[in-house]
Amino acid sequence: MARFYALAVQPTLFGEVSLVRAWGRIGTRGQQMVHLFDNEGEAVSLFLDVLREKRGGAISRNELWTFNGSEPCRHHQR
Repeated sequence: MARFYALAVQPTLFGEVSLVRAWGRIGTRGQQMVHLFDNEGEAVSLFLDVLREKRGGAISRNELWTFNGSEPCRHHQR
């Protein structure tokens, strides 16, 4: 049974930032959980914590790309 898990940091209509977590079986609507934050840094921090948990360890710089794949995530450039 194939499953999916997706994470996205998105702005809300009220000036907050949200981390949207979606999961389920491929071909279904699945489930969704939304976490709200006052700033983007807090949302990105939880995003990375969840990603580490799901991937089972460290995250390389090459994995920190935006969804369109064109530029690195600005919070983690050095």
